[in-house]
Amino acid sequence: MGWVEKTNTAVAKSVVGRHFRLEFSGDRRERKGSRFLTEVRAGLATFFAMAYIVSVNASIVANTGGTCIYPYCTNENNPAYAPYIMCTQQINRDLVTGTAAISALTSFCMGLFANMPIALAPGMGLNAYFTYQVVGFHGQGLVPYRLALTAVFVEGLIFVALSILGLRQWLARAIPSSLKIASGAGIGLYLALIGLTYNAGIGAITGSTDDPLELAGCIPAHRDVNGICTSGKMRNPTMWLGIFGGGIFTAFLMMYRIKGAIIAGILLVSIISWPRDSSVTAFPHTPLGDSSFDFFKKVVTFHPIEHVLGAQDWNITGSNGGQFAVALITFLYVDILDCTGTLYSMARFCGAIDEDTGDFEGSAVAYLIDAMGITIGSLFGCPPVTAFIESGAGISEGGATGITACVTGLCFFISIFFAPIFASIPSWATGCTLILVGAMMARACTDINWRYIGDSIPAFLTLAVMPFTYSIAYGLITGIVTYIILNVGAWLIAKASGGRIMPHDYEHKDYWTYKVRGGLLPGWVKRLFQGKRDFWREWDFDAEELTRIAQLDITSQI
Repeated sequence: MGWVEKTNTAVAKSVVGRHFRLEFSGDRRERKGSRFLTEVRAGLATFFAMAYIVSVNASIVANTGGTCIYPYCTNENNPAYAPYIMCTQQINRDLVTGTAAISALTSFCMGLFANMPIALAPGMGLNAYFTYQVVGFHGQGLVPYRLALTAVFVEGLIFVALSILGLRQWLARAIPSSLKIASGAGIGLYLALIGLTYNAGIGAITGSTDDPLELAGCIPAHRDVNGICTSGKMRNPTMWLGIFGGGIFTAFLMMYRIKGAIIAGILLVSIISWPRDSSVTAFPHTPLGDSSFDFFKKVVTFHPIEHVLGAQDWNITGSNGGQFAVALITFLYVDILDCTGTLYSMARFCGAIDEDTGDFEGSAVAYLIDAMGITIGSLFGCPPVTAFIESGAGISEGGATGITACVTGLCFFISIFFAPIFASIPSWATGCTLILVGAMMARACTDINWRYIGDSIPAFLTLAVMPFTYSIAYGLITGIVTYIILNVGAWLIAKASGGRIMPHDYEHKDYWTYKVRGGLLPGWVKRLFQGKRDFWREWDFDAEELTRIAQLDITSQI
């Protein structure tokens, strides 16, 4: 027996192995095929697949301006604009620390308490919605940054209650399948659009006056006050570096399933952009560039969260009350679909879904950790936390237990002390990352039921309206409302005609009912009514317990 087998066996038979239910641990519900060193490798794979979120999330959310006061000058060369930009740079650094910290905490807790190989972090798509739709670029939206963080904080608490009562689990199973798939694909298109623009992308497209969008890619000196290129389109060297270094190179690595392909592309472009005397430098010889370079030279340091820590605004009276309500409601219905759907999808990917109930082991704890992460993350200045699809990288490596998520969480904790590196990654290094992540999310379109119009049209509108309106919320509303109108209308016509008038291909319609398998009540409530003393634990299903359940005969009544 080699050292690998000895290590795996020793850990499996230890307290750690029994807690995480590794194979050969002796636990009745041990995860078949799980090995300690395989779990460690899977955790590292997940981290390298999603480490980009530290810099990307900070870059996107910093575009809100955070707690900085916008000078309201249209010309970026105005002297009044420089202090504001310096302030947003500090916000970016704060968010690097905040993103790494909340990712470390929630991922580790997901592994330790829920025993799921799923890592969490501020969600891609959710951060874009938070930045560009709710708060707005430089805070020009309807809801101020501080008030939006308050809404996220309260939303997390509401999700805690919904998770305890089992409503989040029920909603995840009750939403029509095609709409769940389309919402993920639509968010992918939304991310791709952001990756193509200036502020968080490569700058290949921009808004226009004559057309909704037009080709861009010019250097800053050739842009007017609206960001439209006056000349020199597609001649910006940083754009081409982003396309070939962050896009084509990363895509080639992904084609050959090289682990950490995304982070490799980001690092390649960043390393090329860090030297100062080049046409693609991230540190131009300006006051802002000098400040950025001075922070970058520290390499390893701990940057405390100074500007966005506990930045909530609790004054929700007057006009703020209306803004708070709008932010809270929009975050609620977006997160119910996005956070719940992503966690449910990753649980299915790792084979944890029970097809009879449509639920997965430890779902109540997993949803609670996700909900509490949303609330705690808002204290760090971050948008809602969610399960990450990049967890699939670790699951593909063989991750089957919570050890995978714990290892990923420890890696995020270590990354906190490398804030100068992550804060110095330019937008053109991460722009193509958004496009590639969008491509991975959009491939789910093949699973949409295109055979029946009542499913396909609402799904298509959902994924199309999201990028076209620059709003995830509008896409979800459009899809849900369209689905209700078409399918309720078809049901009424069928009832009125006695079943003689039916839509074409109705037999191909995705089955849907509000009476989802597993019922409305969560497992712990059912076990409580069944008389189980430790109702927070799953049934062991030994002979004595099964006899007692049969005698109580309560299961059929719930």
